[in-house]
Amino acid sequence: MSREPPGTAWQLEPPPDDHPSDLWAVGADLRPGTLLAAYRLGLFPMPLEGLVGWFSPALRAVVPLAGYAPSRTLRRAAAQYEIRIDTAFHEVVRGCARPGEPGSWIDDAILAAYTELHELGFAHSLEAWDDDGLAGGLYGVAIGGLFAAESMFHRRTDASKAAFAALVRLLREAGDAAVRLLDVQWSTAHLASLGALVIDRGLYRRRLDEALCLSQPF
Repeated sequence: MSREPPGTAWQLEPPPDDHPSDLWAVGADLRPGTLLAAYRLGLFPMPLEGLVGWFSPALRAVVPLAGYAPSRTLRRAAAQYEIRIDTAFHEVVRGCARPGEPGSWIDDAILAAYTELHELGFAHSLEAWDDDGLAGGLYGVAIGGLFAAESMFHRRTDASKAAFAALVRLLREAGDAAVRLLDVQWSTAHLASLGALVIDRGLYRRRLDEALCLSQPF
């Protein structure tokens, strides 16, 4: 069960559909109430020169649950992993951080903020384990029928893909697969290989409003 925290002290607003930039606002904080309010408006945070940047991509990457079909190769590879949920949240976020690598954005403030969300029942990890321990995984934010996937990592081949496939199964099994929203933020070649496609900001907001009316599956 999730526990709703106190609301945000900030007045948050979504960008207009035709806002030309993916970056919408800078500032505020990473308190749980602020984060949840932002996700419910289609915003997500990333550190930006010592501040918090709030993003709403003009073209948002989502993975249609009904259309996801892991390859035979991935199904065979995934069979070697045991999938667990929320047993190593902190370690998963640390694994996703990849400190020192280009593009690394998960800092201690992000780790602390999402750990708070995890303790409240809104942030979750899906983990792929083998005989050598945690092999990979992903974490994200679940609010109603929205799962906003934040990042994934792997230490062994296809471990993060195995965790992703398990996430899709979990969301499908919760029902209302056509309405649930698996948000992966920006499209990449890797995410496209997992079935991601892009929709415009206006359609994303309409789909988000529908998804938030559902119950979360965790």
